[in-house]
Amino acid sequence: MKQWRPAVVILSLMLASSARGQVVPWGLERRRPGQTLLRGRSEESTFEEVIINEKGTGGYFATVTVGSPGQDLVMQLDTASSDTWVPYTGAPICEGLTSGCPMGTFDPHASKTFKEVTRDQFEVSYVDQSYSSGDYFADSFEIGGAVVQNLTMGLGLKTNIPYGLVGVGYPASEGALTTRGLVAYPNLPISMQEEGLINSVAYSLWLNDLDANTGTILFGGVDTKKYIGPLIKIDVIPDEGIESYTHFLVSLTSLEATSPTGTDILTSPEGPVEVVLDSGSTLTYLPNDMASKVWKEVGAEYQDIFGMAVLPCSHGSHPGYFSFGFGGSNGPRINVTMDELVVDLTNGAPPRFTSGPYDGELVCEFGVQNYSSGPFVLGDTFLRSAYVVYDLENHEIALAATDFNSTKSEIVAFRSKGASIPFATAAGEDDGGANAALPTSTTLAAAEGFQDLDDADSDSAATSLMIVVGRGLLALFVSTATMAVVGW
Repeated sequence: MKQWRPAVVILSLMLASSARGQVVPWGLERRRPGQTLLRGRSEESTFEEVIINEKGTGGYFATVTVGSPGQDLVMQLDTASSDTWVPYTGAPICEGLTSGCPMGTFDPHASKTFKEVTRDQFEVSYVDQSYSSGDYFADSFEIGGAVVQNLTMGLGLKTNIPYGLVGVGYPASEGALTTRGLVAYPNLPISMQEEGLINSVAYSLWLNDLDANTGTILFGGVDTKKYIGPLIKIDVIPDEGIESYTHFLVSLTSLEATSPTGTDILTSPEGPVEVVLDSGSTLTYLPNDMASKVWKEVGAEYQDIFGMAVLPCSHGSHPGYFSFGFGGSNGPRINVTMDELVVDLTNGAPPRFTSGPYDGELVCEFGVQNYSSGPFVLGDTFLRSAYVVYDLENHEIALAATDFNSTKSEIVAFRSKGASIPFATAAGEDDGGANAALPTSTTLAAAEGFQDLDDADSDSAATSLMIVVGRGLLALFVSTATMAVVGW
């Protein structure tokens, strides 16, 4: 089976920790490359670790410690995969780079607690031809002071990815199952519950806004001060034909566009769209027909030179929002504003439009892209606007509107293994909206408001966009666009 490909980015980090019993908060922080590593610990009894939100090229990263004595690695958090794996110190990609693998590597010979589990059984591959393969091993794994004593991990002996990955999804998507047909093993969330660090296999994700410095992933609990309005839960969709769960699939039943000039319903004629809530994807990927309507609303245009839809960076300040509805008319609704959907192409200076209605404006990528087949993806450009609780025991997802830049915290732990999500209410019976296609808008009444009244419509822009960049810069942009694309 194909697996999600995390976006590639090389970053440093800031690390801190605090504690409350039976929950493990893992903090999120955005930092620019080159900033120094800080580490601390509070006197309480839970644990917090700060990881990086890289705004432009994406991904949420943290420093973890593996082995005894501990070896620090910067690794990406991914809700859509299940294996935790680390690059081997002698992996060709690390030996071939001038500075090695700058996020750190793992040397099993330097750990006194290293235990080999199986040889040549670890293997994951991704749709962009990237991969990691090697052995499974067990060793101690520390996240900000919370130690899992014998976590099973993959050792990337051969890989073309220069950093490790912390997968926190369902164990059914582990490489041992999908490529080798082996028995599933307890991954990180399950191991944390089995070792008494948390009460139930569940966690909450608060990424905060695009420009924020902090956020958290909270294992085993809910922070009631990080969201606004009701926390509503819906069912995760099982794998087709069987009562098994591989990914966090939920039903997107409506998408509305609202601006000062009106509201449009933008839905697929196929009816509800199955989407994966995936922190390992920087962007959001919708069906072609739905994505094209979103682009027309905001004046975005797909450009082959980038391999994605782009628009002027100034549109990030334009009015309007998209409302994502889940589980039918009684389910949760999450509003995503334009300032969360307009993303820098690179960390350097972006190119400019050189003709047409956007002449002279800086070019940014749009946070909603298209994909030809499902399941589709709600990535970080959606997740930053939502507080999301992933309950792997009850196979439920709870969503609420995020409280951006909240400085307050009130953590409530799951009471026991399999307990209900604290303070969450069920979506309730639906009037049929969860199973019926909504009408498709034909007027796009909101488009003029989204484009701030001064911009030409997207059809006019489509005929006159011309972008001139140097060959080297173009190669960087194309590479960046390729790295951001994910698939099944």
